[in-house]
Amino acid sequence: MVPGGWITVLIAAVASAIPLVLLLRGFAGRRYPSAVERIWLMRPFWYLQVALPVLGLSALAGVILGLPFGAPGAGGRWALALAGSILSAIALAGYVGSRWLVTKELVAEHPDVPASLDGLRIVQISDLHVGPHTPRRFLARVHKAVHEARPDLIAITGDQVDDYAPDVQHFTNAFGSLTAPLGVYAIAGNHDVCAGWPAVRVGMEAAGMQVLVNAAIPLVHGGARFWLAGTGDPAALGWSRDVAAECAPDIGCTLTNVPPGAFTIVLAHNPALWPALVKRGVALTLSGHTHYGQFSIPRLGWSLASPFLKHAMGSHREQQSLLYINPGTNYWGLPLRIGALPEVTVVTLRQSANSAIRSSP
Repeated sequence: MVPGGWITVLIAAVASAIPLVLLLRGFAGRRYPSAVERIWLMRPFWYLQVALPVLGLSALAGVILGLPFGAPGAGGRWALALAGSILSAIALAGYVGSRWLVTKELVAEHPDVPASLDGLRIVQISDLHVGPHTPRRFLARVHKAVHEARPDLIAITGDQVDDYAPDVQHFTNAFGSLTAPLGVYAIAGNHDVCAGWPAVRVGMEAAGMQVLVNAAIPLVHGGARFWLAGTGDPAALGWSRDVAAECAPDIGCTLTNVPPGAFTIVLAHNPALWPALVKRGVALTLSGHTHYGQFSIPRLGWSLASPFLKHAMGSHREQQSLLYINPGTNYWGLPLRIGALPEVTVVTLRQSANSAIRSSP
């Protein structure tokens, strides 16, 4: 029996529903949740949503296993305690992983890389989900890692904000001072769209970032000309006609100004857009979005996102086109990452007879 009986159950049910009410009100644009609310109300709420089904099923299994021994209650309690201990250990390990920032050096080889672009360094960060609750110290570490990577070009591939348009101020406070010789470029992610894309875009542009949505621009490095493009995001298709018109993906529009055969790099938040870019002969696509499910087994090439996406993690090659999916430089929802550490990606272009993405020696 629960101490206090049904009154305790009722109080717990009401208390657990409060964060959901705040979440829905925030999404409706009625209020902007503070750091305290996100950490001490919303985060426990999400932990409970993940833990309760596991704990409930574990307790049920313990009861069933205890029946043949005449001890269903004891079996349920032991199973519940064991499941709780395991979940607590996972939560602790996942939290450590969410703060374990890594810089990953990659080489993208392609036969169409102009000789003057050989050695060009692109630094990619993605899925930062910045809000008032995001630790400033962690964001400073990301900023430092990007700066120390000596980028020629910085690519921010979507989901800059957590879930609300005013989050963009926290994002630009952290990253508005980033610079690179060829510029800092950003695209829309699904969270940016849902938060309110017009305001998010204005905030990033006010900080000096160049936003590419269904657009491509020519860049020159070492005398060689190449094209950098950014797509829209499929999440916009589920919103109003105005939002869809502004930032839904349009590959034809994105590449309309790119001359045939030009070396092209595309920033596409959702890797589901890559097959369409392969058909257009895009040399390199940089994506994010999947977070690798924030839980992956790299040696098996599997993540929690793998059952839902054909291209969920790592690098891919089709024909001569290349794709790299950044696992995210921060987390969303729960500060929990296992096998999918937050990453600053450094991609160095190299001219080669065949296309491939490999780890830098």
